[in-house]
Amino acid sequence: MIQASFKKNPAQAQATFKSVSELKDGLVSSGQLRTFQIKADEPESFGGTDSAPNPVEVLLFSLGACQAGQGKKEEITTKAFANAMGVPLKRVSVELQGHIDLRGFFAVDESIRAGFNKIEGTFTVESPADTETIEKLKAAVDAHCPVKDMLQAVPMEVKLNHIQV
Repeated sequence: MIQASFKKNPAQAQATFKSVSELKDGLVSSGQLRTFQIKADEPESFGGTDSAPNPVEVLLFSLGACQAGQGKKEEITTKAFANAMGVPLKRVSVELQGHIDLRGFFAVDESIRAGFNKIEGTFTVESPADTETIEKLKAAVDAHCPVKDMLQAVPMEVKLNHIQV
């Protein structure tokens, strides 16, 4: 188990992640994350070509992906804690909405922050486990998701939707 390994050898728990991005044509940025290529653009209404998600959409996806971790071999937050707690999962999904006042981004009003002012959504878990167990799992995910941790300055309300199967 990963947690036991890190307790024995804290030096193994140190990680560095790297991203390289470059502005290309118009508002399109291309980037590299390890061996993966990624692209970002803005909608046409913001002056982009709408050829890719914009950076704030990628951030919302990052939060949802960090919390959900549906892949069979991925040890992303929910899967890692479900495994550690012995909670069987059938399906996990996260739907998020980020609310932003664009006056901050476009420098219309300097008193308004440029980023999200609220993130809300639904964390859906299909599992045969009882609701109390799933609530404990969500609490562990909320407490340990690195992306959520980095966004703590933003009010966030992600409601649990437990589908007992």
